Amino acid sequence: MHRRPFLAAPLLAIPMLARAQEAWPTRPVNLIVPWAPAGSNDVTARLFAPQLEARLGQPFLVENRPGGGGTVGMGVAMRARPDGHTLLASSASNHVFHPLISGELTYDVREVFHGMAMWTDVPNVIAVNPAMPVRNVQELIAFIRAQRGGVSFGSSGVGTSNHLAGELFRMRTGLDMTHVPYRGGGPVLTDLLAGTIQLGFMNLPTVIPPAEAGRIRIIAVCTAERVAVRPDLPTVAESGVPDYAVRSWMGLFAPRGTPASIVNRMSSVSKEVLEMPQMQARLRDLGSEAIWMDAATTDRFVREEYARWAPIVRAAGVKIE
Repeated sequence: MHRRPFLAAPLLAIPMLARAQEAWPTRPVNLIVPWAPAGSNDVTARLFAPQLEARLGQPFLVENRPGGGGTVGMGVAMRARPDGHTLLASSASNHVFHPLISGELTYDVREVFHGMAMWTDVPNVIAVNPAMPVRNVQELIAFIRAQRGGVSFGSSGVGTSNHLAGELFRMRTGLDMTHVPYRGGGPVLTDLLAGTIQLGFMNLPTVIPPAEAGRIRIIAVCTAERVAVRPDLPTVAESGVPDYAVRSWMGLFAPRGTPASIVNRMSSVSKEVLEMPQMQARLRDLGSEAIWMDAATTDRFVREEYARWAPIVRAAGVKIE
């Protein structure tokens, strides 16, 4: 007689809990971009934000948190309550390269974040100021070898895909090159345009507009194959640097512990957005390709990339203590 109300309470709570989990988002969602404005990750996040808002009924607010090779923004997202209202727009730099070279991280990125969806494949490129007297990779190699003390190259930060692209180029060619880290692709572009630096390893979406305007020159793409958006650009490998290929990507991640219902919903909504012809066309215009993966595939892909790059990073001798 006295047990029946006690037993009924948790049974009644089950549908109430289910409804609570389904009621997402209930307020604006912070979309953390761990890089400065104007870089490819920032541009892509701002392209997605209004599409996500239109489908999910709440604003998606892009919040730039640069610094520490992406670790500042990742820390903000990692410490957030896992309720789907703070998400991370992350990349190969954050999830693979920086963790491999950093001795300072106290957590395993693969464990503290849950993949929601992969969004884009982002080619890396070698870009120079037009005043630099080089138009291809072999001319660039000859120019650097002729410089006493070598040259400096800019990237979007220590441990980024662009940093590793430069280090791999140095390793494969034996050139004397010094890395100059920035807080994102936007600041690299600013100094490259101003002539403060002559050479940059950058993401293609960041450099297409100024390249088309003749303000910088793209020498080659760092991918294994030529890219559809700029098929005229040769790869570094076909330009005489064997066994060279670097790719970047961008996806959406949530703090570990975020309910599966939220993760799966965001995964399916991301697929809807990426299947829009106008979105695919806009990404191609920016130099990216849509490469949607579901949550489980995204997590598996990150682990595979981590395993593939670990021996390369060790061989390059790149390390942050």
